[in-house]
Amino acid sequence: MVAGVGMAGQGAEAGPAIIIMAAGIGRRYGGLKQFAPVGPTGEIILDYSVFDAFAAGFEKLVFVVSEEVEEALRSRMEASLGSTCQVEYVLQKQMPLPQGVPTPPGRRKPWGTGHAVLTCQDCISTPFAVINADDLYGRGSFTTLATYLRQARDRDSLLDLSMVGFPLESTLTEHGQVSRGVCVVDREGYLIEVKERARIEKRDGGTGFLDKGGRWSPIPPGSLASMNMWGFTPGIFPDLQENFREFLGMAHADPAEVEFLLPEAVNQLLVRQRATVRVLPSPEPWSGLTYQADTARARERIAALVDAGVYPRRLWG
Repeated sequence: MVAGVGMAGQGAEAGPAIIIMAAGIGRRYGGLKQFAPVGPTGEIILDYSVFDAFAAGFEKLVFVVSEEVEEALRSRMEASLGSTCQVEYVLQKQMPLPQGVPTPPGRRKPWGTGHAVLTCQDCISTPFAVINADDLYGRGSFTTLATYLRQARDRDSLLDLSMVGFPLESTLTEHGQVSRGVCVVDREGYLIEVKERARIEKRDGGTGFLDKGGRWSPIPPGSLASMNMWGFTPGIFPDLQENFREFLGMAHADPAEVEFLLPEAVNQLLVRQRATVRVLPSPEPWSGLTYQADTARARERIAALVDAGVYPRRLWG
């Protein structure tokens, strides 16, 4: 059973769903960071995200998994959740590709976060959120996003999308470089552009990233980052499918490794004027696991939230 969290009663309007991307294998972390214990009784970050999602009113969980994590994640979630909500598991494989598109020679892995969401299209019929399994977004972030999704409606051929944004500087780690979706937001709070940037780090002169040529490019102070906490309507799936097909038809320097990333897919919708994306500043700090050394910081934050009464000491009762 879920401690302290209720589900909507029968007959109530269906609440939003949530896709949890849990298929990664954590190369920089050096293992399956989805299962790194951070809570006082062995809880993982995903436990807290699910707990917060329930509290915010999400009613269906869709886990995107890989063959490496599927059995372990199923076992853990079934022991914790029982039959308290709708749960589905979607295996993200390299296939299937759109009809007529061949698999590039040497390709062995799935196609990234945009593809992960696309694999869930047969499971989703309501507005839905997307999150990473290894990011601690905070209770307020889930509440803010769920509130928006309940009134999200596509209008005049425009998709009504949303994104929870976090101050970029607060999402960095002192233990190495990170990849983030760096955002440009207009005065009314709508996303103008999101660009996936790799090798972001802090230097004495501020925050920036190294481009493919190794050149340092500064990022404006106060920029927001996408941490893959998105709000979508089901209308995004046909566009996502078409964008994926176009992505596969492009010439890539390394087709065996390139990924169809969710921020870049959303940015393409903005370029084509197919969507508006409302940026919802998070009322909570963010924590996550990129490197092993980040685990201590995540544990400290969880301990503080438990001490403050935000979470019970034993999350599932």
